[in-house]
Amino acid sequence: MNKHIVFALCGCLFFINGFSQIRNTEELLNEIEQNNIELKGYQSFIKSQQLENKSNNNLPDPQLSGYYLPFGDNITDEYTEYQISQSFEFPTVYAARDKWNDLKSIQIQSAYAKKRQEVLLNAKEFLIELAFLQKQKVIETDRRTLSKQVFEQIQELFNKEQVGILDLNKAKIAWIQEQFVVDQIEGDIEILKYKLKTLNGEKPLDGLSKETIISTEIASLEILWEEKLTLDPSLQELNANEKASLQKVKLEKNKVLPDLALGYNYQGVIGNNYSGFYGGLSIPLWSSKNKVKAAQANYEYQQSNTQIITTSLYSQFQETFSRYKLMSSKYKEYQITMSNLDSEKLLFKAYRLGEFSFMDYYVELQFYRNVSDKMLQMEKELQLLQARLLKHQL
Repeated sequence: MNKHIVFALCGCLFFINGFSQIRNTEELLNEIEQNNIELKGYQSFIKSQQLENKSNNNLPDPQLSGYYLPFGDNITDEYTEYQISQSFEFPTVYAARDKWNDLKSIQIQSAYAKKRQEVLLNAKEFLIELAFLQKQKVIETDRRTLSKQVFEQIQELFNKEQVGILDLNKAKIAWIQEQFVVDQIEGDIEILKYKLKTLNGEKPLDGLSKETIISTEIASLEILWEEKLTLDPSLQELNANEKASLQKVKLEKNKVLPDLALGYNYQGVIGNNYSGFYGGLSIPLWSSKNKVKAAQANYEYQQSNTQIITTSLYSQFQETFSRYKLMSSKYKEYQITMSNLDSEKLLFKAYRLGEFSFMDYYVELQFYRNVSDKMLQMEKELQLLQARLLKHQL
C-alpha cells in the first residue's frame, strides 16, 4: 500500500490542514444553521412568545358605561348618566413586568441557543463520521485491489498446479470480503449524506471534506471549563431562569399594591346635571395571597437547580476530558510506532518472492490491518470526544 495511506492513518494532516478544515467545517455548519427547518420553526416560536409576553403588559381596555332611566315616579325629566374610565395596575408593576418580560426573552433565546447547539453538534458528528468513512473507503479500495492481485496470482499458481484448491478458495473469499466492505462503506456514506441533507433543510451539502475535520490539540481543563461557563447555552439558560425567577418575586411584591382607575362621569337631567372626574382603587386582600411566597420558593428552587446541574455538567465534562487525554496519549504512541512502517507493501513483496505461504501472509496482513483500523477508529473517537468537549464553541 502506498505510503501516503499510512500517513493518513497516522493523522499527520492534523496540523498541516487543520485551519482550512476547521474553516470548511464552520462553513458547512453555518449553512446547516441557515437552512435547518427545526431552527427556522423555533425562531418563529421565539417571535410569537416575545410578542405574547409584551401583550401581557398592556393596559386593560377603557370602559364606557351609561344609564338612561325614563321610568319611575319622578317630577323631573329622564335621568341620564354615563362614565368613561381607564383602570390600570400600580405604575411600578408595569416596570417590574417589563423587566420580567426581558428576562423571559433571554430565557427563550437561551433555549434556542441550546437547540441550535444540539443541531450543530449532531451535524458535526455526522461530518466526522463521513470523513472517517471516506478515508476508510480509500483504504479499503486499495485493499480490495491488493486482494484481487493476490487472488489472480494464486489463480495462476493453481492453474499450474503449484497451490491447492484451499489456498485458491481462501484468496477468493478474502477478495469477496473486501468487495463487500467497500460496498457497505459506500452505503453508509450515502446514509450519512442523506442525514446531513435532512439537517440542511433537504438541501444537499457540497464541498464535504475527505480529510480529518479537527486538530487534536485543545486547551487545559480549567480554560475550557471557564469558556463553557461563559458560552454554553445550557449554563446560560440556568442563569436566565434564576434571574427571571428573582424578577418574578419583585413583580409579585409590586402586584400587592392597589390597582387604580381614572375617568370622567356625567349624571343628571335637562337643566340640572353634574359632571367631573372619577377615581377608584382596588384593595388586594385576596388576589395576591401566597403569590410572593410561591415566587420566592421558585427562586430558591432555581438557585438549587443551577448549582446541582452545574456540578453534574462539570463532572461529565471532567470525565469526557479525561477520556480524551487518555485516548490522545494512546493514539500518539500508535502514531510514533506506525509512522515509518509500510507493512502491507513489504508483506506483499515478501509473499510474491515466496517467503510466505498464503496463510502466513494473510495472518500477518490481518494483524497490521487491524492495527491500522484501530488507529483510524481512535482518530474518529478523538474527534468525536473533542467535538463534545468544544460543544460550547459552536
